[in-house]
Amino acid sequence: LWMNTADAIAWFDSLPPAAEADMLGTWHGDEVPTDHPMDGLLGASSWTGKRFEGPDAVHPLVHDVPFWGERSMNPQFLPLRFIMSLPGRDALLRAAFPLLAPLFFTRKPHARLRTIRFRDRDHAAMCYDDKPINDVFAQIDDKSVLGWMDFKGMEKPYFLKLTRR
Repeated sequence: LWMNTADAIAWFDSLPPAAEADMLGTWHGDEVPTDHPMDGLLGASSWTGKRFEGPDAVHPLVHDVPFWGERSMNPQFLPLRFIMSLPGRDALLRAAFPLLAPLFFTRKPHARLRTIRFRDRDHAAMCYDDKPINDVFAQIDDKSVLGWMDFKGMEKPYFLKLTRR
């Protein structure tokens, strides 16, 4: 499902906002490619989704790491902007991530679930504890949401789709 950024924004705006209570649980994640600099990054790092245990207990980066299985990652020390700028980033990440991932394993949640005002509507949002990032959600249907990554300083939005497991 590829679309340009303007179409992804229009799709997001056409959907009803997701509610906090509807976000609880475990979600499988997929990227929505829009020719964004982050396209492919989550897939290359074996990202599988997010886990919302409660309003103050969200695991934003759940990965199925080769040799290690499904693990939550601590995003605090992940150098996202640096990783995005690497030449051959996706191939390099596929090779190096299984070896480096244990440095980022965590059992603690590293995000919160809140309702925020975004584009003149109240949406459920996942707010990272240590990064200037909010993932804002709109309801596609009863089992899936569209996420808009609102990353301070990023020129255009990055989109992802979450499907309830």
